[in-house]
Amino acid sequence: MLWIVLFLFGLAIGSFLNVVAVRYDGGETAPLFSPRAIGGRSHCPHCGRTLRWFELVPLASWILQGGRCRSCGAGVSAQYPFAELVSGLIFVLVPWRIMTVAGAGGALLVDLSVFWIVAFEALFLMSLIDIRLGIIPDGLNLSLALIAFFFAVFLGGALGLANHSLFGIYAAAFGLQGSLWLSRIAGAVFGGAFFGALIAMTRGKGMGLGDLKLAIPLGFLLGWPDILFATGAAFVIGAAVGLTAIALGRRTMKGSLPFGPFFALGAAFVFFFGYQFLQWYVRF
Repeated sequence: MLWIVLFLFGLAIGSFLNVVAVRYDGGETAPLFSPRAIGGRSHCPHCGRTLRWFELVPLASWILQGGRCRSCGAGVSAQYPFAELVSGLIFVLVPWRIMTVAGAGGALLVDLSVFWIVAFEALFLMSLIDIRLGIIPDGLNLSLALIAFFFAVFLGGALGLANHSLFGIYAAAFGLQGSLWLSRIAGAVFGGAFFGALIAMTRGKGMGLGDLKLAIPLGFLLGWPDILFATGAAFVIGAAVGLTAIALGRRTMKGSLPFGPFFALGAAFVFFFGYQFLQWYVRF
């Protein structure tokens, strides 16, 4: 029953975040949760009719209505159920992962789950906006930085951990594991230095400034060496998607793709599969 409640709550949060992502039309420095983005009743994007409550049930309404508006019959973007479903899965899979891998339970499970769920929801909202507009709002980067800071304070203060790498014992091979804050700062420095160098070498054509501003707080959240593998996974996933798009004729070699979503996927890969990946590599 608890997993069902978490999933349903995640669906509702995903519905709200998707509304913000769809309505947000500002630049990088524009307020994220402005009245324009979160105010006003939900309506059909085609005929403008205000939607009733039973047309706004997350996931279910879109499926039962066949992905169309009940009034004008126009198609409703599959992004709506997609965003709701992904958010619901975040609320279920994150605590499940923490419970099964870290063996956490009780209050510790709740605390760790809250931090990581909020972080992944922020990354998901960032991805939706970056895909649509090609920008990463500064407000989201700042929010991620605050999450990372309080997470480090919690790990070092409440738990008294020297570090909390998602790679466990395998992180020791990469050094800088004696101090939690040193690991977090090293992660932020790596993120900033790596993407700053990319921007400088390509003169801003290979990577955007928003990606640099995302890499620093994400590096602080993940720490060292987790940010290294998250970055590598992001480039591998991005390359696979880009080459597939080129092969299908939807992109050219001179085209571009927003990197923020791939960075979020890289972080998710480290969180869900990082430990098993390094374990497999060491045995191999």
